[in-house]
Amino acid sequence: MRWSIPKPVYYASIIATTVGTSYLIKDHLGGKKYEGQEDLKDKVVIVTGASSGIGKETARELAARNAKVILACRDKDRCEEARREIVVETKNKHVYCRKCDLASQENIRHFVNRFKKENSKLHILINNGGVMRCPKSYTKEGIEMQLGVNHMGHFLLTNLLLDVLKESAPSRIINVSSNAHLKAKLKVKDLNSMEKYDPSEAYGQSKLANVLFTKELANKLKGTQVTVNAVHPGTVDTEITRHMTVFKVLFLRYLIKPFIWPFIKSPKQGAQSVLYVALDPSLENVTGSYFSNNEISDISDEAKDDKLSRWLWLVSEKWTKLNVT
Repeated sequence: MRWSIPKPVYYASIIATTVGTSYLIKDHLGGKKYEGQEDLKDKVVIVTGASSGIGKETARELAARNAKVILACRDKDRCEEARREIVVETKNKHVYCRKCDLASQENIRHFVNRFKKENSKLHILINNGGVMRCPKSYTKEGIEMQLGVNHMGHFLLTNLLLDVLKESAPSRIINVSSNAHLKAKLKVKDLNSMEKYDPSEAYGQSKLANVLFTKELANKLKGTQVTVNAVHPGTVDTEITRHMTVFKVLFLRYLIKPFIWPFIKSPKQGAQSVLYVALDPSLENVTGSYFSNNEISDISDEAKDDKLSRWLWLVSEKWTKLNVT
């Protein structure tokens, strides 16, 4: 006697198998999960760009570990929404929403002044906020948006907070970069992309700047017990991809995304490397490094250029008016 499987059951089993396989692939390719159990009671943390994506997931995990977490975000309403969600989930009431627009140096200074009035310590600074491949635009100071937000904004924010970080040592700074820096060049003669603007090249340059900044700052912080490292979180499904053409076209988004979904990290998976560099006890004295998938990874030859990192530092000081009181 032959048993025949009804077509609806047959097709349902294929779909279930496909979906299950996709989840297994995504879990396998999602990278290592940070397994540390550190309690962050009495620790103060700032996470930029914490209203969504990697920043939000990082802030959620830090709050679950009892840290006092400052969500530094451009959009106050979305920040407050994220804060409420994190507080309800973690039962940690010490999560605060503060406006910090990385495209406005005036606003960054205002954020720092308020932070210092409200806090005397800072143990972890996570420079996560950013933009990617956006149309040509400029910050309030006239700096190309990707360079201005991804690098200059965090350069200014970090330097203005160094005194508190030093007083709170041992403390850590984490710069979220990208492997996009590997093929990037710093346009020394057209750093602000005035002569030519390519969204992809400008993004790569900003991520290269993150690595160069990390190396130079690590040199300047020797002996302070303040470490600084850069992290590549992987290819992550977050709102930062909203300017990419393939995701802007509605038809292409829904046509392509199901096929690439298993190979793209979720925001929670993307946060794991950030958490590792921010928390793992074995990295207490590791500084000036670039991490990928919870391991120190090699950087480009351009990123290894000490002369270039010093040049960028001096330009960044000038463009942010760092030493102007």
